[in-house]
Amino acid sequence: MQVPNFAKSVILSTLCVTIIMVIEGKPQVPCLFFMGDSLTDNGNNNLLITLAKANYLPYGIDYPDGPSGRFSNGRLLSDFLAEYLGFDKPIPPFATAYGSEILKGVNYGSASAGILDDTSSIAGDRISLNRQLFNHGITVFKIALLLGNTSLTGDHLKKCLYIVNMGSNDYLNNYLRPQFYKTSTLYTPNEFATILSKQYSQQLRTLYSYGARKIVVHEVGLLGCLLGMLTKSPDSYGSSNCNEPINDVVQSFNYRLKQLIDTLNRDLPDAQFILINTTSISRLDPSSLGIKVSNAPCCVVSEFSGLCKAGKDPCSNRDEYTFWDNYHPSEIFNRAMAARAYNAALSTDAYPFDIRRLAQL
Repeated sequence: MQVPNFAKSVILSTLCVTIIMVIEGKPQVPCLFFMGDSLTDNGNNNLLITLAKANYLPYGIDYPDGPSGRFSNGRLLSDFLAEYLGFDKPIPPFATAYGSEILKGVNYGSASAGILDDTSSIAGDRISLNRQLFNHGITVFKIALLLGNTSLTGDHLKKCLYIVNMGSNDYLNNYLRPQFYKTSTLYTPNEFATILSKQYSQQLRTLYSYGARKIVVHEVGLLGCLLGMLTKSPDSYGSSNCNEPINDVVQSFNYRLKQLIDTLNRDLPDAQFILINTTSISRLDPSSLGIKVSNAPCCVVSEFSGLCKAGKDPCSNRDEYTFWDNYHPSEIFNRAMAARAYNAALSTDAYPFDIRRLAQL
């Protein structure tokens, strides 16, 4: 049987990542920092008063340590990226990171967090991007104490990789929830995207001011393809099985991100920002991964939250599902997304180049 070209690109990208990991043998950067939402959170929300938690079974059913706060059956995109970059264990969450381990990096991700502080307020507490940046400032201060002087601290931080994955909740739990938020009545999609991108620009510049020079920014993904955003059967949405009007709204923001990357690279000395084209990568053919089910979640979900119900047995064939719950991908899909972000299979996967090349600079 002949393998489709798109499937070949996925397989080749994953194979190349494996070969690179074997050859490198050690971390390609001295430290790795993550900022993001539930696609990144590996335990920071566990002690918060919030509905956005995943520290119970069946979450983590395939993770070595069991439920950890990760919104998947196993590892997240951030876990795989750390692995591909040569780290021998996951980057610790800010909530539990201590001592000299912060020299290798910290994960600040918080489920339901957004670029805007008010995003997801109805869900309870969350660590917005502004608060994550504040926490990173604390980490930078601690690193300076560990290294003994500001010069060594600056030299260390500029070699690190910073991966920021934000913006999904500003739509899912803000603009696209008119019953709770007024933003969609106050602003057109283009106006809201402009507000978001301006705020994001200020935040990324703040990260730069803390010493970051190698920064990865992820696009917002295909929110209109999430099971929780489909008001009818996925099969009734046409060939894409997605709510394309929602995807169109989000693309207004993604379009501005590419412009933002160019502006930041032009304005900030020695900085190198890259953009991961999550939209393009998300459209990979699931069958190329052995996935057979993309129109249902693997776990039994709550009709209210779309998250997994505690204690309910999930599907047994988890590697055959795109979605773990109504909003989050399965481990196998996370792996594929990370492989393409790290080592681009197509020229459209990353701009101006991929994470692997950024790590080499």
